[in-house]
Amino acid sequence: MKVSFRPLAVLMIAASAAICQTWQPLTRQPTFNPGAMLLLTDGTVLVHSEPNSTTTTSTDYSSWYKLTPDADGSYVNGTWTQVASLPAGYAPLYFGSAVLPDGRVVVEGGEYDCSTGTCNAAWTNQGAIYDSKTNKWTSVAPPKGWTTIGDAQSVVLANGTYMQANCCTKQAALLNPNNLTWTVTGAGKFDINDEEGWNLLPNGKVLTTDAYVFQYDATGTNSEIYDPATATWTSAGSTIAQLWDSCGGADAASYEVGPAVLRPDGMVFATGGNTCGPGHTSIYNSRAGTWTAGPDFPGAYNADDAPAALEPNGNVLVFASPSRFYPPAGQFFEYDGASLAATSTPPSALLDASYVGHLLVLPTGQILFTDFSTDVEVYTPAGTYDAKWAPTISSVPGAVSRGKTYTVAGTQFNGLSQGGSYGDDFQDATNFPLVRLVNAATGHVVYCRTHNHSTMAVATGNKRVSTLFDVPANADKGLSQLFVIANGIPSSPVWVKVQ
Repeated sequence: MKVSFRPLAVLMIAASAAICQTWQPLTRQPTFNPGAMLLLTDGTVLVHSEPNSTTTTSTDYSSWYKLTPDADGSYVNGTWTQVASLPAGYAPLYFGSAVLPDGRVVVEGGEYDCSTGTCNAAWTNQGAIYDSKTNKWTSVAPPKGWTTIGDAQSVVLANGTYMQANCCTKQAALLNPNNLTWTVTGAGKFDINDEEGWNLLPNGKVLTTDAYVFQYDATGTNSEIYDPATATWTSAGSTIAQLWDSCGGADAASYEVGPAVLRPDGMVFATGGNTCGPGHTSIYNSRAGTWTAGPDFPGAYNADDAPAALEPNGNVLVFASPSRFYPPAGQFFEYDGASLAATSTPPSALLDASYVGHLLVLPTGQILFTDFSTDVEVYTPAGTYDAKWAPTISSVPGAVSRGKTYTVAGTQFNGLSQGGSYGDDFQDATNFPLVRLVNAATGHVVYCRTHNHSTMAVATGNKRVSTLFDVPANADKGLSQLFVIANGIPSSPVWVKVQ
C-alpha cells in the first residue's frame, strides 16, 4: 500500500560522461508523468500517465502514450504519441498488466481509483484490453463474485493463458482472451495474494514468496509454487531469509516484498524489504527446488516495493531505498550471481523512494527507467550475453512483402526469463519474441508486430518454437537483415528481401 506520491521537484541534468557513463536521458522527454510501461510486440513502448503533486484531472490517469524508436532503432532519440485512453470511468493507479500472445495488452484492477481527478483507495475490480491495431480499449468484466482486484500480481503462463490474482483474497483466475471470460484457479493458497509477486519458472510453474498479510508471523519465510497442471498451490519451502517487511510488528508492518528475477543459470534472485535494517535476499534454485540465503543490501537499503530487470549479461539491476515510501536516497544495485553492489544511479532517482521506479528491458538490451517524473532515462549495461542464451532462427521466408504476415521458427524465442519484475502494483514481462528488420542500403530499423507465439515458456532450450510477424507497410524495400530478439538478446541475422 502506498501512502504518498513522488515530489514534483526533479533536477533535470543532461547526460554527461563525467556524471554517469551508463545512464542517458531521452532526447525528447515526455510532457506527461510516465509510470507503468509495457513493451509491445511491434517494438514500441506503451506508457501509462501517472500522478505527481500537480496532476489533478481524470484524463491524467486514464491516458496512455507510446514511445517509438527512431529510424536507427534508438529509444533515446524516440518520439512520443498519445494513444487511446482507458474506458470511461476506469483510471487506475497500481494494477496488474501483461502483453498477451496475440499482441494485445491487458490491464486489471487498480489500488487507487483516480477517475474523479483525485486518487482514492478503491482496490477496483475493473479491467480492460488494448488492441494496438485498432487503438482501442475494451472493458473486461471481473471474475464472477470478485469485488476487488486492486494492485494484484499477474502472469502469462507458459501456455499463453493470463492468470490474475485478487489482491485481497486467496483467489486467482484465468482469462479467456477470446470471449473475455474467467476460470477460477489456484486452490490451496497459504495466505492472501496481497503484496506478493509471481515468477514464471522454466518448468512452467509459478513461484511466489509469501507476505503474511493478515497472517502476521515475525519469522515467516514460506514460499509457494503454482502448478498449472493441477491448478493448485503447494509449499516451495523456506526462503531462509525473511523477504517481507515486518518492521514495527503486526500493527506497523508494511508487508512489502521486493522483486524477484529468474537468471540464465536457473536461479531466481529474490529481494526483500526490511525498513528496520538492510533488506535481505534469497536465491531459489529452480532446478533443485531449494532456497539459500543471498547477500544483504548494503547499509539500510531495501526493496520495499521496487523494480528489477535482467540485463543481457545475466546480472540483475534492482532499485532500492532506505525507506518504505518516502524519498530521498534511491540507489541502483547490481547482482552478478555472487555479490550485490551499488552501481550508477541517474540524478533524478536520488530523490526517489524505490516504489516509484519502473524498469523495462528494451529490444536494444538497454533498460528504460521511469519514476513519475518527466526525466526518463535509459541504462546501458556493461558486458554482453553468452551466445548460448540467444534465439536462433531455423526457418523464415527468403522474401517478404510489406503488409503481409509470415512465420519464423527457431529456438529460445522467449528468452531465459520474464526479464522485468516488480511484484504486485506493476508487471512488464518481455518473454516473447520480437522481429527486427535492418535494411542493408539505408540502415533503417523497423520492428514487425509479432503475435500468436507458439509458447510463452521461458528457457525452452532446443525445443522448436515459432511466431507470426507482420511486415510493416513502411519498411524499406530491398535486402535486409532479420533478427529475432528476446529480452534484449538478438539472434544471428538472416538475410531476407523486403518487397
